[in-house]
Amino acid sequence: MINDPAAETWDRELEDLFLRVGHRFSRVEPRRRMRDYVRGLLGPVGRKNGWQLAEYAGHATPDGLQHLLAGARWDADEIRDELQAYVAERLGQDDGVLIIDDTGFVKKGTTSAGVQRQYSGTAGRTENCQIGVFAAYASARGRALVDRELYLPKSWTEDRDRCRAAKIPDERDFHTKGELAKALVLRALASELPIAWVTADSAYGQEGRFRRLLEQSGVGYVLAVPKSQFSVGCNRIESLFAQAPAEAWERLSCGNGAKGPRIYDWAAIRLPAVAEYDYQDETLMRRRWALARRSLSKPDEIAYYLAYAPLETTVEELVRIAGMRWAIEECFQAAKNECGLDQYEVRRYTGWMRHITLAMLARAFLAAMAAATAKGAAETVPAPWSTSPWQRSGDSWQLAVPTTRVCRGARPVLTP
Repeated sequence: MINDPAAETWDRELEDLFLRVGHRFSRVEPRRRMRDYVRGLLGPVGRKNGWQLAEYAGHATPDGLQHLLAGARWDADEIRDELQAYVAERLGQDDGVLIIDDTGFVKKGTTSAGVQRQYSGTAGRTENCQIGVFAAYASARGRALVDRELYLPKSWTEDRDRCRAAKIPDERDFHTKGELAKALVLRALASELPIAWVTADSAYGQEGRFRRLLEQSGVGYVLAVPKSQFSVGCNRIESLFAQAPAEAWERLSCGNGAKGPRIYDWAAIRLPAVAEYDYQDETLMRRRWALARRSLSKPDEIAYYLAYAPLETTVEELVRIAGMRWAIEECFQAAKNECGLDQYEVRRYTGWMRHITLAMLARAFLAAMAAATAKGAAETVPAPWSTSPWQRSGDSWQLAVPTTRVCRGARPVLTP
């Protein structure tokens, strides 16, 4: 039960948030409807669709809230920018982590922007759905979704009449999920969010251009990769760890889950440096790692990671960052359960972007309130394998391959 002082604090903080974003609405009507919409997303509404949100706000019909999403003049990207500044202020820390992942929204029919039969990790199968690529920000103070893009399959972008019917901008071409992820990262790095690390699952970690973007941006990463992944000094990452001695494995927790600490056996090996990216003048600034995470109950289940980190980074810190990837799943679940992220009834591109942005804003407010309450590669180079490529170096393991030098002319061209 919320007591009166807590309710007053809630209302005051929410009014402050509305003032922060309110100037992005040039007219008073959409500004008021935005406030009603967000309050409804935060309120005890059974299903957060147009009719029920309108009823909660005291509107006779949902027309005003529908117009907010479909017809009013305001820019969802400007609200996104305000959201990122708000999260930076309330949750930001110097060691903050940006997390990239996608989630599915199961839909009927064929007219919702971007909908088609495609695999949804949320459903665990192929469904008729929309896919959104998201960025979340996480620190010890909390976590929140901070950016989004709607994935548009080629079946959409190659049919411009269909796109125009769904109000998809003419300039919106086909982009892979990896390309959308790069755009999210670039925007986040340009924002006020203090970001030291990026993590993502293997769908994004396996892309060399995605890793190069992070390296060129000077940000560390711990990215999941498939077992067939190749990197500097290893043709297949699973083959590399198949040669790991028993003493290379260490039991570590990668963070707390719903049932307590998530404990696995971990092995980490230092990979050879790449002069083009890892040195500043003649000084080594960053170190490359490969990691493996082995299930305690099912030892055959092994996940793999590539990491890029400052020299002083420990294996324990890399393991912690790897574990932060689950924070975005928690963000998806909380935003869907508490703020109606997936309960929209819009079909057009503009409406999707607006609803998703306002739902993210509502969930970021809850995260901020919880925080305040708590406060009271370069191309693969064949490895000259020795009998065992694993060599002890101090308190860690490293690959017995020298520094790799990359021709400057070979740097890939990145398209933001």
